[in-house]
Amino acid sequence: MDKIKITLKKSTIGLVKNQKANVEALGLKKIGQSKLHNDVPHIRGMIKKVSFLLDVEKIG
Repeated sequence: MDKIKITLKKSTIGLVKNQKANVEALGLKKIGQSKLHNDVPHIRGMIKKVSFLLDVEKIG
């Protein structure tokens, strides 16, 4: 299964509560922090909601 690397590039200050919850559910707390996730539809949906804050790379 393919993996995706998600990196938080901008601050979550001033975001709507749902957007902050999405970022935290992805496992990101600090700017510059990265996490690996499986490339599955529900993770892609979470990324789409806050794509303006994230940098996404496909791995393998």
